[in-house]
This record gives sequence, structure tokens and C-alpha cells, in this order.
Amino acid sequence: MPSTSFLAPVAGSKLVRRAADAVAVRYAHARTAALDRMDAGRVQHDTLLKLVRTARDTRFGRDHDFARVTSVADFQVRVPVRDYEYFWTTYWKDAYPRLDDLTWPGKVPYYALSSGTTSGTTKYIPVTREMVASNRKAAFTTTALFRHANPAAKLFTGKFFFLGGSTDLRKQDDGSLAGDLSGIAAKEVYAFLRPYVFPPAELTLLTDWEEKVRRFAELSAREPITALSGIPAWMLVLFDRLKQVTGKSTVAEVWPGLRLVIHGGTKFDPYRELFRREIGSDAVGFCEVYPCSEGFIATEDPRYNLLRIVPDHDVFFEFVPVDELGKDRPTRHTLADVEVGQQYAVVITSCAGVWAYLVGDTVAFEKRDPPLIRFTGRTKYFLSAFGEHLIQEEVEKAVAHADGVCGVHAIDFHVGPVFPGEPRKPGRHLYLVEFAGPAPDPTRFAAELDAELNRLNEDYAAHRVGDLTMLVPEVRVVKPGGFAGWMKARGKYGGQHKVPRMDNAGTLTQDMAGWFAANGWLA
Repeated sequence: MPSTSFLAPVAGSKLVRRAADAVAVRYAHARTAALDRMDAGRVQHDTLLKLVRTARDTRFGRDHDFARVTSVADFQVRVPVRDYEYFWTTYWKDAYPRLDDLTWPGKVPYYALSSGTTSGTTKYIPVTREMVASNRKAAFTTTALFRHANPAAKLFTGKFFFLGGSTDLRKQDDGSLAGDLSGIAAKEVYAFLRPYVFPPAELTLLTDWEEKVRRFAELSAREPITALSGIPAWMLVLFDRLKQVTGKSTVAEVWPGLRLVIHGGTKFDPYRELFRREIGSDAVGFCEVYPCSEGFIATEDPRYNLLRIVPDHDVFFEFVPVDELGKDRPTRHTLADVEVGQQYAVVITSCAGVWAYLVGDTVAFEKRDPPLIRFTGRTKYFLSAFGEHLIQEEVEKAVAHADGVCGVHAIDFHVGPVFPGEPRKPGRHLYLVEFAGPAPDPTRFAAELDAELNRLNEDYAAHRVGDLTMLVPEVRVVKPGGFAGWMKARGKYGGQHKVPRMDNAGTLTQDMAGWFAANGWLA
């Protein structure tokens, strides 16, 4: 984005803010036009070779003969698809936190802590200076695509509210800092943008999430908030506190200039109508982003209402057909040859020093030019305890369907199998669901869920015939605040932490159900 550092001393004036917004609109049109002209396949090829050249003298580069890599094919021959455990045990664990020149040249200033999947095991993901710049470029691209499609939705006339993790990062032995990725991003906000950003630095340091949200609500109620970003479940908590401290009935009454809500981390469909109701204004647009700790993947292009992969910010993407996961040499597609409608596992190579790295997410392409995708789930988030082969996308669609039929709003849920206690008796799925407002009859909600899953998935339908191998799902209603209580009890409260949607083993499901019951959270 063009530098506007000259604005910082007088950024509070309306004239300067209007000027900044005009600059932002010009950038939005230019950036969108550049993306539309871009040959994504060629740009990705050049991106990979740039990354390889940069890292050829690292230990990883020497181990994988980067000096002889001149094409995507060369890279794929030399670098197999691997996951976090490989990088941690082979390159990072013994040296942590001094990962200088191991998988990326130079000192690593930050580490993003991520619990990742249902295992809950903390991952330590290097965030290099180049990755900070990559994420920043992706953020500018997100606002550019939105402003190009909505040029009248003024954003720089007010403030961007980033509802993220604490910037009170943990100092490591070598001087590097570790913490939440959103906290790292907040710490790295350009100085010239700070007058346009909320919360102030002293509030971002707070680690007590309940205190933090209360303070956020109290102070932001007096600010001209034009954009808000965060995890949907935590934004709803903020909305509730905001209305409590102001006495207003909708968010739009508190922030009349709000024009953009940026969301990510979980599927938004179950939240959309609830957000509309809570905000109370049709002037607010919603924009989905798809970041991960290892590299930013995609952002919503409002012209298509789909996620668009950003090909030019030092991240190289590959896509492995889901049914080939686990093979020694799976087929690896790039943006030049992916197929529309195919379920792929996402593999990235980035300026954070991860190479052919299995992120753990699955996507499907809706279009190749431009590269438009939809997020379909996690490679470890699926249900097939009884052979039903459900993916996260199908479960979330079924929950949204049951919401609509029953006239309710599920704001969080978790599902896993309950195995039979006696031989030859069928098992079932257990859904733990928290609703905003009145809860439905759980039996009816379960029946609607079941009917939609039968329609969406033939394997599921086959297992449900006659209740022979799988019974109708059970739904247990969790009282408001229950999932937040469970997350807090596990030290995962607030910020970018999300409730695990699915657990194919059922162990986490039973643990969660037991905790809710023992602590009085079941309705």
C-alpha cells in the first residue's frame, strides 16, 4: 500500500482521514486490477524459485540440493510432502528457539503458538521478517478487494478494530518472542496506521480475556469503528458486552460507521443471520479470510463471494488429492493445473521456512482463473467411526440447515462418535451445541440434522438405513457460555482459539460432554 506516514501527526482530522480513504480506494482499484491480470501459475513458479534461491545455503537447502532446483518438478522430486512433526523433530526441536539458517536464512524474530488440531499439542511456528511482510501484504489485499467492490464503504474515516490475542509475547532465550499470531500482527502494525487502529497498545497487552473484552467494549463504544476483525464466536461476546455497557440494542447504534466485518477461523454460515440481527444494519459487509500460522492462504473476493488465493506474497501452494494422503509420493498439483470440484489437502512452501508442508486443511476449487476456493475442513476433522465418511463442510451445512428449519442460531458445536457398549448394537454421533437465544427441541434438531446429512452424503445415508449400523444423532444443548468455560479451563480462552468441531476418535467428545455435565453447563 502507498506510504501515508505523513498523515500520522494529524491523523485525527476529518480532512486527513478523508484523504487517507481516497488513497486507499485508489490502491484498491490498482491492486485488484493487478490481481485480475495476473497469471497465477507463472507467478507461483517464480515465487517457488525465489524461495529456493533465498534458502539454498540453509541446512534444509543443502540437505535437499536446492542449488540444482530450477523448476517446480525439480523441487517436487527433492522435497516430499511433510507435516509439522517432521520439521519439529528433524530441524527445529534441538535448536529451538535459535533456528537461524536451519530452514530459512537469518534470525527468527517471532514464533506463533498454535494448538492446531484435536490433539491440542502446542506447535511453535517460525514467523520471519519476510513472513510478517507477507501477512501484511495479504491484509492490504483483503481490504483492497473489499473496497474495490464497495468503494463507498469508507474505512479510513474511522478505526479498524482488531479483536485478537495479547501482544504480551513471551520472550525466548535468544530474544525472540512467542505468542498468538494475531498478537504478533498487532505488534507489527505500521506506525502510520496506528491512529487508524483500535485497541491502543496498552490494551493489547492484557492477557485476561474477560477483562480485555470488558475494556474493549467500554473504550470502543466511544470510537468511530468502521471495520472489525476476529473469530465469530468472540465477536459475539464483544457485541453482548458492547450492548451491556451502552444500553443500545444493536451494534450499529453504537458504531454507525461500521462497514466491514472480517471473519475467519470457522465457517461463517451458521453465524451470518445472527450477525445481521446483532449488528442491525444492511450497510455492513462481511469478508472471510483464510490465514494460518505458516502462511496466509486466501481472502474473500466480494465479486464472487468466494475465497481467492493470493499468489504473489512469497507463499507457494500445492494441492494433494485427499484420497492420496498417506502415499509416499502423492500427486501434487499447483495453481496451474488444479481441477474444479476436487477435494485437495493444502500444502505450502513459504518464507517462514516451511517446505512442502501439509497444513492440515482441505479445500475445493470453484474456479481456476481466478483461483477461487471454498474451505471444506481439516484433514483430521472428519467422522468415519462407522464408515460414514463425513467431512466438516457437510456437518456444518447440516447444522446450518437445522438452524434454519428450527428457527434458532447455533453459535458453537462439537460432534464425535459414541460407540456402543454391547456387541452388535449400533453407535451414534453426539452433538454438543450452544445456541444464541432460545434452544430448540433437541430431538427435532437432531432429526433435521440427520435428514440433511442423509441428503448430503450417500455413505452416511447407507449407514443410517434401518438404524442397523448407526442410530439417529443425539443432541445435547450446552448453556450459553459453556464452550467458553471449557476453553478457559484448558487455557485456550479468547484470541484466535477455536472450539474443535469434530473428533473421530470420540475421546475429546466424551471429555467435553463429561466436563459440561460435571460443571452444570448442560441444559
